[in-house]
Amino acid sequence: MDFNKLAKIENESERVNRTYDIFNEDSRLNHSKAARVEFLTTVHYIDKYLKEGDKILDIGAGAGEYSIYFARRGYEVSALELADANIAAFRKKLKPEDKIDLVQGNALELTRYADKTFDIVLLFGPLYHLKSDADKQKCISEAKRVCKDGGKIFFAFISNDFVFLTELVYNGNYFSKGDYDKETFRLNDFPFVFHTVDAARKLLADGGINVLYEVASDGASELLATRINEMSDEDYAQYLRYHFYICEKPELLGMTNHLLFVGEKE
Repeated sequence: MDFNKLAKIENESERVNRTYDIFNEDSRLNHSKAARVEFLTTVHYIDKYLKEGDKILDIGAGAGEYSIYFARRGYEVSALELADANIAAFRKKLKPEDKIDLVQGNALELTRYADKTFDIVLLFGPLYHLKSDADKQKCISEAKRVCKDGGKIFFAFISNDFVFLTELVYNGNYFSKGDYDKETFRLNDFPFVFHTVDAARKLLADGGINVLYEVASDGASELLATRINEMSDEDYAQYLRYHFYICEKPELLGMTNHLLFVGEKE
């Protein structure tokens, strides 16, 4: 399926489903050292709050990268994913001993999960796709509902402001031909939805989320992927230390492809 056909699908859930017939989520976080930075950063912040016996809900679980990782560390994981391709990739990786309740479903409809069930809630895919503020707030509200009092909710966004530079790597004419408003530098929300740092902050504040951390989860890693992927293990380890040193700096937050917000219910 190409983007023109994708754009013609009116049903939002079906359009999101078909998006992952084009984009390979199964390898996105693990195909290289540069790609792994986002995963390692996200795990670093989740580990700040995980305790023995905690229950994790992975909403928009993709191909299972986080669900499987935490299940194999002994945590009880429930995972919900919409896209057929991601569900298929997820199931292929499962082992009989993996304690994961995997279901296909929509992040706007979490009625299968009781109130205050989970210690950790991951919301890493849905806000890449929901366009209306009403749907975004419904998604946040459902994540809050199923999270225990004192639990933590992790939100991922695609950052509007850095995409221009990473796209330039692939398309030298991006600034003249790219799909964005040439006056406001606002990206067109297709096939993904983009947020500035301020827009993400406002969305979570309006949703009653107390934000504990704001993180540039992959920073310049895609932009510098060629160099990073050539690094020795020693250099890569030090690069990660540098990345963790700068990833919370307010002056650099927007310079990343992905944003991570760590929050709790107000």
